[in-house]
Amino acid sequence: MILKKVKLHNWKNFQNCEVDLTDRCFIIGANASGKSNFIDALRFLRDIAKQSGGLQTAVEERGGITKIRCLAARTQTNVSITVELGNSDEEHNLWRYHLDFVHTGGGVIKSQVKIIAEEVYSYREKKYILKRNSETSGEDEETLKYTYLEQATTNRQFRELHAFFQNIEYLNVIPQMVRESSSVATSFTKEDYYGRNFLERLAKMNEKTRNSYFRRINECLKIAVPQLEELQFIKDKMGIPHLEARYVHWRAKGSKQQEVQFSDGTLRLIGFLFALLDNSGVILLEEPEINLHSGIIAQIPEFISKIQRSKKSKSDTQILITTHSYDILSAPGISSDEVLLLKNTQEGTDIHKVSDIEEIKSIVDAGLSMADAVIPFTKPKEIEKFSQTTLF
Repeated sequence: MILKKVKLHNWKNFQNCEVDLTDRCFIIGANASGKSNFIDALRFLRDIAKQSGGLQTAVEERGGITKIRCLAARTQTNVSITVELGNSDEEHNLWRYHLDFVHTGGGVIKSQVKIIAEEVYSYREKKYILKRNSETSGEDEETLKYTYLEQATTNRQFRELHAFFQNIEYLNVIPQMVRESSSVATSFTKEDYYGRNFLERLAKMNEKTRNSYFRRINECLKIAVPQLEELQFIKDKMGIPHLEARYVHWRAKGSKQQEVQFSDGTLRLIGFLFALLDNSGVILLEEPEINLHSGIIAQIPEFISKIQRSKKSKSDTQILITTHSYDILSAPGISSDEVLLLKNTQEGTDIHKVSDIEEIKSIVDAGLSMADAVIPFTKPKEIEKFSQTTLF
């Protein structure tokens, strides 16, 4: 399955937005338009469904509902997320999940959120599997603090949804955090998407699977970073996990280097390759172009498409990418259905498929690249004045 539609109300930048998604989506927009916040709505569903997660935990990890609720919200202060799911090669959807919640508590009572509505609709059965709100029999202020999605005793009829959300993957390796993790003998118990426990995650993998991944990653590194050979996973005398590779230079056997000595681009590329290999489902990639050479960046769209085709026989793999990169968007084969454009307004951020924006679509249809068509629409209107300003 993949995500077919996302609808947000009062979620961070988005007062109201609704957009259809495809197997491969490029999410673009100006700085602070809400690219990260859009994919965070999907991470939010994952945080509810994951082990040791839940609604209250997912809200607290984001600083409470006041940090989630859109600044453009007025009389309606509730936050809601609705997603529709289906198979990528089928027109009809399979599931719709809707969650609507609002702030409760304050003062001496702990600030939390309570559910206004939680609904699961099955398109196969053409009926609601779940439809709960404050008026539902058996519900009270305490039960409405927990979703049925997060509870094994109540999600039995839609456990397929629960598993789908659990498998949403976000990995944005920040090289400095990978290096930090190897410099101390501390176990990072809290889940981290930015690389602080990337090496620990590798350590916990099945050895056969890990070795298989490294063989494939090495094939890619031979082309993208030819001076690095034989990337492998090791543990030092203290049991601390490391990445190690042979750096080829004038000496016949080269010399061994570990992740502390790897370039930022190399670590980002390894994390990017690992995310694509290790997951089948929804993969969220934030600006994969950072630290990478433009020659590598230009290959990312087709490389992703090839990965998706190779996994197609096993399951649908959907990849959502936030990007500012001209090189990524210049790649041939990107359709206007695959690009989502975010635009700031006084009432929050709007989001539209490029295929629905006639002004941009006509530029693409005229033969220009997607980058030439959309990037001018994402830059600040008066950015040319920037170079004329002075700090003194």
